Amino acid sequence: MTEYPWFQSYPPFVERSIAIDRYENIVQIFDESVAKYGNRIAFKNMDVSLTFSEVNEHVDALVWYLQNKTKLKKGDRIALQMPNLLQFPVAIFACLKAGLVIVNTNPLYTAEEMRHQYKDSGAKAIIILENFAYNLESILSETEIETVILTTIGDMLGGLKGTITNFVVRNIKKMVPAYQLKNALSLKAILKDNKGKKGNYVDIKSSDLAFLQYTGGTTGVSKGASLSHGNLCANVQQVEAWIGYVFKEGQDTIITALPLYHIFALTANCIVFFRYGAINVLITNPRDMKAFCKDLQKNPFSILTGVNTLFNGLLNQEAFRNLDFSKLKLSLGGGMAVQDAVAERWEKLTNSPLLEAYGLSETSPAATINPIDGTHRRGTIGLPLPNTEIRLFDDDGNEVAPGQPGEIGIKGPQVMQGYWNRPDETAKCMNGDFFLTGDIGIMEPDGFFKIVDRKKEMVLVSGFNVYPNEVEKAIAENPKVLEVGVRGGKNPDGTEYVMAFVVKKDPSLTEEEVIEESRKLLTGYKVPREVLFRDELPKSNVGKIMRRLLQ
Repeated sequence: MTEYPWFQSYPPFVERSIAIDRYENIVQIFDESVAKYGNRIAFKNMDVSLTFSEVNEHVDALVWYLQNKTKLKKGDRIALQMPNLLQFPVAIFACLKAGLVIVNTNPLYTAEEMRHQYKDSGAKAIIILENFAYNLESILSETEIETVILTTIGDMLGGLKGTITNFVVRNIKKMVPAYQLKNALSLKAILKDNKGKKGNYVDIKSSDLAFLQYTGGTTGVSKGASLSHGNLCANVQQVEAWIGYVFKEGQDTIITALPLYHIFALTANCIVFFRYGAINVLITNPRDMKAFCKDLQKNPFSILTGVNTLFNGLLNQEAFRNLDFSKLKLSLGGGMAVQDAVAERWEKLTNSPLLEAYGLSETSPAATINPIDGTHRRGTIGLPLPNTEIRLFDDDGNEVAPGQPGEIGIKGPQVMQGYWNRPDETAKCMNGDFFLTGDIGIMEPDGFFKIVDRKKEMVLVSGFNVYPNEVEKAIAENPKVLEVGVRGGKNPDGTEYVMAFVVKKDPSLTEEEVIEESRKLLTGYKVPREVLFRDELPKSNVGKIMRRLLQ
């Protein structure tokens, strides 16, 4: 077992079942934290801070406006479309407190993607960053949206700083395409004009919906996972039972580089650590690694969440390697497989664990996490959270024999209520009480689970199953490789072979070298037959490599 500097004591085990009835809704978590932490800093962004009390003041003003100046009522859907800015958590908690259902939306969506999500959800209102308003303008008439609230990047940065930021964004960087939205409202004006006002109490049950969390649409049309207040509250308490004991209320700092509209950051960063009274540093553009590292240097952090590509990118920044990691307790990886080579380099540099976790939009999201006491196991997704049962099934819905791969099924209080208005799709993904994830996994003898790969991304080579994750991990062991994505290629007769798409770290890397190094780690039919070099690989909004777009 590895001992870390912050480590003091660890429970001999985490109970398989815990009480998850402390909170009935997310609003209770919010109100409790505001009362407890008051003048402590809750969120920071671009060197500007909001205390818990200030967040609450803004939330109250927005709740009052939504209840008194719009037609919105409990259960109506409201879309939020912005990157990580101070106004994002304000909007999240205000909408929930007003009893609305939040439709989280990727700011980079095209107008067509926005149209589908807003029509499918029946959204009646939207709070959107002005940078993306031109897309909204083109499809607004085709939706049920009646209330449009606009915000700007500088809205909550303060007088002069906010003004300068908006001027640069609009006039120098030209990041706000022209738009015309009649009757659009200003979020900044709403918060200013209604300061000191409070909305009416809304009776929110655990069964009431909190979010429509749309899936990425990687296997077809994007669907809205219906997540209740009870789903999220259960997952918050499940995660706290697993990792919470290493954090001290009101004394930790978490880095939120993943967008809050993604379920990982939404639950783990925004809600869990709001309850812990942590300082939450919001990173608006983590792709700007130099600016990101400056934020890390200014904010000594105790936890960082991310995906493999984010950790790998930071490791390749000299400014990051020179940071002080003495306060870092753990890093949490999800969204895609954390490669062993990345985890090893990370832990060696930071002297703290990089724990791989697993979950989906449909599970609020966490289902498994590696232990935090030094017994975590690289290459696995850890053990099921309390109150969570995992089974592996074959294509006929039968449990597979021990040690055999099967589709991961999850049963627990964090599992969604179903897909929004899609009973047919909901039925397809359920095997009794178990949600079928589409991921293939294996359970090791001591109960640790390992992801093999996505069921639909498996490559069939000469009758043998090849999982891209395994090939990617092998290729990533080569220090000359920066990033790699693997998918199947088609022979003229319709059979498949393995293709690898590689971004070089060392310009001297050749196709032959990639193939020969792979032969040392993989059996013959798994070795890529073709290696294509690219300057970059297509990624999702959180940095996950999108294999289906590898061309």
